[in-house]
Amino acid sequence: MIDPDDVTAVERQLGRKPRGLRSVAHRCPCGLPDVVETAPRLPDGTPFPTLFYLTCPKAASAIGTLESSGLMKDMRERLAADPELAAAYRAAHEDYIARRDKAGSQEGLEPLPRGMQSAGGMPDRVKCLHALVAHELAVPGVNPLGRQALDRLPEWWADGPCVEPSCGKEPQ
Repeated sequence: MIDPDDVTAVERQLGRKPRGLRSVAHRCPCGLPDVVETAPRLPDGTPFPTLFYLTCPKAASAIGTLESSGLMKDMRERLAADPELAAAYRAAHEDYIARRDKAGSQEGLEPLPRGMQSAGGMPDRVKCLHALVAHELAVPGVNPLGRQALDRLPEWWADGPCVEPSCGKEPQ
């Protein structure tokens, strides 16, 4: 069960009620959730687009800046030219699918069709750094391109939490 303070924090981060929350997958150094794990399907059966969802608006903004810098094009080129990187990225994709299938099975759901199971363009493309960074934050050491993007981000938490700390866990 997700803590009600975390639900409130995520609602404030997103500016709307969160859907399909399963757990906090990662906490920002400020103590608030910055990645949540979501159900593979919403209560009405609609597939949810991502298992690990980045909720912190400061992190999301910093990642948006990276996306507009041309980093994804560079990553796609390196992915095509580096078999070792491609294998590690495919392994990240397989990890993502296994975790999503496990989450679904815990809720008594059939696995999603293969084309709907991954995120961020995995395993062959780089489409969304937000999804790749969220995966890497939730499961450190698994997503090589998520790690590379994360390593280029500024310390988005350095000037304080993205929402009122009193609505979530106290800063650490």
